[in-house]
Amino acid sequence: MEGPIMIKTEKVLHLNSSKGRKVRVVREHYVREQVPCGSSLCQADCLNDGKVLSGDVTHYVVPDVGVVRDFLEILEFRELQGIVFTQTAYQSVQHTRGRRHYNRLRALLKDPRHDCVLFANEFQQYCYCPRDKGESQDKWHTRNVYNAAVWYYNHLAGLQPVVMITEDNDAISEFSALNSGVYVISTREYLLSFWPDLQAAHDLYNSIAQTLQERESEGVEKVYTEHLPAEVLEAGIKSGRYIQGILSVNKHRAQNEAFVRYEGSASKNTELNSDVLINGAKLRNRAVHGDMVVIELLPRNEWKGRTMALTEGQGEEQPLEETQSQPMPSGRVVGILQRNWRDYVVTFPPLEEVQSQSRNSQKILVIPWDYRIPKIRISTQQAEALQDQRVIVRLDSWESTSVYPSGHCVRVLGKAGELETEIQTILLENCIHVPPFSEAQMCYYKKMPVNTEENRWQMASSEVSSRRDLRDTHLVFSIDPKGCEDVDDTLSVRTLPGGKRLELGVHIADVTYFVREGSLTDLEARSRATTYYLADRRYDMLPAVLSADLCSLLGGVDRYAMSVLWELDAETLDVCTVWYGRTLIRSSYQLHYELAQSLLNGEEVEVPELSQLKGSQRDQKLAKLLQALETLTRVARHLRAQRDKGGALELEGVEVRAQLDEEKNITALVPKQPLEVHETVAECMIYANHWVARKIQESFPHQALLRHHPPPKQDFFNHLIDCAKARGFSIDTRSNRALADSLEQAVDPQDPLVNRLLRMMATQAMSNALYFSTGACPEEQYYHYGLALDRYTHFTSPIRRYADVLVHRLLIAAIQLEKEGSLSKPLASNKELEELAQHINNKNRVMKLQDKDSKTDERCVADAVIYAVRANGFLAFIPQYGVKGAVYLKDREGQVVSVDGDGRCEWKAGTLQRYPDRISSCTSTGTHTFYLFSHVTVRISVEPSRCHADSLCLELVSNKPHCPVQPESQPAGRGRSELVQEVVRRAEEASLQAERGRKPKLSREERQFRQSRTPNLYVLLQEISELALLDLSVCQITNTEEQTCTASS
Repeated sequence: MEGPIMIKTEKVLHLNSSKGRKVRVVREHYVREQVPCGSSLCQADCLNDGKVLSGDVTHYVVPDVGVVRDFLEILEFRELQGIVFTQTAYQSVQHTRGRRHYNRLRALLKDPRHDCVLFANEFQQYCYCPRDKGESQDKWHTRNVYNAAVWYYNHLAGLQPVVMITEDNDAISEFSALNSGVYVISTREYLLSFWPDLQAAHDLYNSIAQTLQERESEGVEKVYTEHLPAEVLEAGIKSGRYIQGILSVNKHRAQNEAFVRYEGSASKNTELNSDVLINGAKLRNRAVHGDMVVIELLPRNEWKGRTMALTEGQGEEQPLEETQSQPMPSGRVVGILQRNWRDYVVTFPPLEEVQSQSRNSQKILVIPWDYRIPKIRISTQQAEALQDQRVIVRLDSWESTSVYPSGHCVRVLGKAGELETEIQTILLENCIHVPPFSEAQMCYYKKMPVNTEENRWQMASSEVSSRRDLRDTHLVFSIDPKGCEDVDDTLSVRTLPGGKRLELGVHIADVTYFVREGSLTDLEARSRATTYYLADRRYDMLPAVLSADLCSLLGGVDRYAMSVLWELDAETLDVCTVWYGRTLIRSSYQLHYELAQSLLNGEEVEVPELSQLKGSQRDQKLAKLLQALETLTRVARHLRAQRDKGGALELEGVEVRAQLDEEKNITALVPKQPLEVHETVAECMIYANHWVARKIQESFPHQALLRHHPPPKQDFFNHLIDCAKARGFSIDTRSNRALADSLEQAVDPQDPLVNRLLRMMATQAMSNALYFSTGACPEEQYYHYGLALDRYTHFTSPIRRYADVLVHRLLIAAIQLEKEGSLSKPLASNKELEELAQHINNKNRVMKLQDKDSKTDERCVADAVIYAVRANGFLAFIPQYGVKGAVYLKDREGQVVSVDGDGRCEWKAGTLQRYPDRISSCTSTGTHTFYLFSHVTVRISVEPSRCHADSLCLELVSNKPHCPVQPESQPAGRGRSELVQEVVRRAEEASLQAERGRKPKLSREERQFRQSRTPNLYVLLQEISELALLDLSVCQITNTEEQTCTASS
C-alpha cells in the first residue's frame, strides 16, 4: 500500500537572533492531503487516534491565535465544547507566551474531560497558506486559522456549523460573509450569543479585556533592569558565572529578604554551600516567590547578612544593620527561566485607599493573602462592590516599567471571614482544586460500581477464580484511628504447620481493579494526588463509593486486595520466601489503636465483633486475636531493631487533631498519644513498602516509582548543634546512625522536653522525602536517609495516595512479567513517570492543611520553652498546644522587658544584649537573663488581619514556669478545650454585636458545619500548621511514614 503523498514547499519566518537582530529564515515545509481531523462526524475515514470531538454539539469553535494567546482561560470552561485548536495557534502560544501558558494548553488538549482537539492545519495541503510578501505575521496567522475553519466545514460535508472567534475586527469584516457555514465573530459576541447564562465566563472575559486595554497605555520609564535573553542565561549557567535555583521569599520579611537555594549549577564559587541572599525588591528584579530564577553573585563587599531580629507585622519592618548575621553570599536576579505563577487570593484595600491610588480608579493595587506575593495591579470597575470579598486573581505580566505585576480577576470566592470562604482560600493558596466528582466520572463507561440496599455489589466470578482466596485460611484484621472509613491496609500473622515458620501478611486495598488506567476517575485521582483532611471534613482522592466502601477493607465483608506474604523463620524471623499477588480477604476485626493497645496491655475491653458471642466461643476467638497481636508486636520489634542497626532515625513530631462534638463543633485540640501499636503497624507498612520497592525496581530498573530521602545538608544542623552544646550535649551529624546515637544520649533527667526539642530541631533540618523514577536517578541516590533503607516506595495507602496506585500497577506488571515473560501493555516511560512523580511531590508539599484562631484570656496562659535566641527576643515552644511563636523582649517604642522579684514582666526603658545561648535585659531594676531551654509563662492571643491570615501572638507574662492545674482537678485535654471554648465565646460575642438589631441569618455551610463566621476555627488550625515546630512534610521520614501527618486523623 502506498503511503501519503508529501509535497515540499517553503516556510518563511522572521526570528530574532541572540543579538536582537531580525533574521529571515527559510525552512522546508511538507504538506499532505491526509491529516486527521479529530471529529466523530468525519466523512472521509480519517485515522483519528486518541481524542475525537463529540458530534452531539450545535457547532464547532475555532479560536484565532489572539484568542488562544490572551483568553485561554475562557476556553478552559468545560461548558465550551467542540473546540478545534489549530496548529497555527498552538505554535504561536509556544513561541510567544512562555512555558507556563503553553503547558496549560497542552494539558487542556490531553485532558479527555475537555471536548477539544488539535488540528495540524499547517500540514494539510488545502489548509496551509504561504505568507504573502509584506504581510504581517498576525494577518498571516488569522488567514491560516480562517482557512482551517473553512476546510473543516467542507471536510464534514456541512454537517456541523463552524464558528471562528477572533479579537481582530478587520478579520470579522473581511471573512464573516465569505462562507455560509463558517461564522466569524468576536469572543464577546460568541459568549453573548451561545453562552448568555455562563456568567463566570463573561466576568472573566471583561476582566482580561480590561487588563489588556490598560496594559497598552502603560508608561515606558524603566523601574527594573531588563532580564537577559535565554541564550545568555544558559551560557552563563554552563560557564559558572550565573546560578539557577528557586526563589524563596521570607514571609516574615517579604519586602526585603528572599533566598535562592544553590542547586548544583556549574558555579566555580567554592563558598556556595548554602542559600544565596537576594536583598530588597530591586535586586529581586520582578521575580515572584516560587519562580525558577538565574542570579549573579554580587561583589563580596556588597554581601549582606540575614536579619536576626524578630519582625512585628510580617513583611513590614525594615531590617537593622546591627541585627544582621555574618555576611553571606548575596546576589541579584538577572533572568527568569520559568514563571511558577498560580491563582492568588487577594483582598481589595479600604475604599479611601482605592480612591487615592490613582486618578483612574479602575486601576487598583490589591493585597494578596500570601505575605510573600507583592501587591498586584488589576483593572476593575467593581472595587467598591468587592470591598469585603476574597477574590481570585491571576498574574499576566510584570514589565520592567511597572513597580507591581499586572493581573486580572478570575472570580469572587466570597465574603472574608465566612467559614466556606476561608476554607476555599486555604485550599486555593495551597494549589488544591477539589470540585465534587462529576456524573461523568461516576458513570464513565458504566463501570463505576454501586453498592446499595437494593443493589448489592458482588465479586466477579472471574476474579474469585483468578485470585488467591484467604477468606477462610487467614485471620485478617485492621488497626486504624477511631472512626476511620477509608481502610487501606489490613494485617495477618500465623504459625505455619510444623511450627518452624511464621507467615506475616500485609493486605492492601486493590484500588486498581476499580480505577482503570486512563479513566475519568483515574485522571481526577491523578490530578488530586492525595486525600486532603480538614478538622470537620475531608476531600477524597476517590469517590466515596470507592474510598469509604468498595475499596475500603471494612470488617466482615469480602474485598479485593493486593497482598505481600512473607514466610519467616519462627526463631530468627529471617525471611525465607516472599509472595506477591492479588487476593480475596474478609477482615475479621476492625480495631482502633487504643483498643488494640488495651488488648496487648491485658485490659478488660469489649471487642465489638465479639460482643454477641458468649462463653468459651468468645474466649477462644479473643485468645486467637490476642496471640496474633502479640506475635505481630514481636515481629515489628525485630524489624525496628534491624532498621535501628542501619541508622534509622527516631525523630519527634507534633501531631494534633481537632476533637468534634456530634454537631461537628471543634471542642478541643488533642495531641496524638504515642502507643506501641502505632509503631507495630508502621513497621509492617514500612516493611511492605520496602519489599515492593525491591520487586518493582528489579523488574523495571528504569521505570519504577520509588521514594528517596536525601541526606540533609550539614549546615542545616547548625542550630541543633549549637542548642545542644549550650545544654552540654554533643551532636554528631556525620551519618544517620551517628545522629541517632547522639540524640539517644542527649537526655536531661530533670527536663524531658530538652530531648523532645532537640529531636524536633533534627526533624526541621531534614530535607523532604521525594518520589522519583528510577531512570532519572543514579542507584546510589535511592537511599532513604530517615528509614535507613536502600530502596523504598509507597504501596500501602492507594485509597488516599495516587503514588500507591502507580506502584500497584507496577507490581501487577512485575508479577505478569515474571509469570508470562512479557507485558500485555507498555509501561509509562521514564520521562512520563518522572513528570508524574514531580506532580505528586508538589501536591504532597501543599497537603499540610490546618487552620487558626484564638483569643486572649487568663485561661490562655501556658508554659513555654525557649529554643532559639534572636536580637530582640526569643522563639518559644508551647508543649500544651504543640505550637511555637515569637516572644518580644523589645517593643516598637524601644522599651524592654523588666522582671520584678515575683517574676512578673513589664515594659521599661533599657537595653538588650544577645549571646549565642542567652539574651539579657538590662533596666533600672536590674539585669535578667533568659537561657535556651528555660521555661517561661506566656499569654496566647491573636492579631487579626483584614487581608491576610490572622497571626498568633505570644506575650511574656513571667520568667518562671507556668503552674499547671493538677491532673486530678483538670482532665487531660482540658486546656485545649478551654482555649477552643474561649474562641467560640468571643466569636459569638462578635457575631452578636455585628448582627445587633436584626435577625441573624445563617448560610447553608454554617448550618451544616456549625461554625462561627468571624473569627472562625479554621484560622486556629492554620496557625498550628504554620507555627508547629515540626514541618509536617518531613514527618514522613519518621517511624510514622505510613500515616498522613495532618492535624486531623
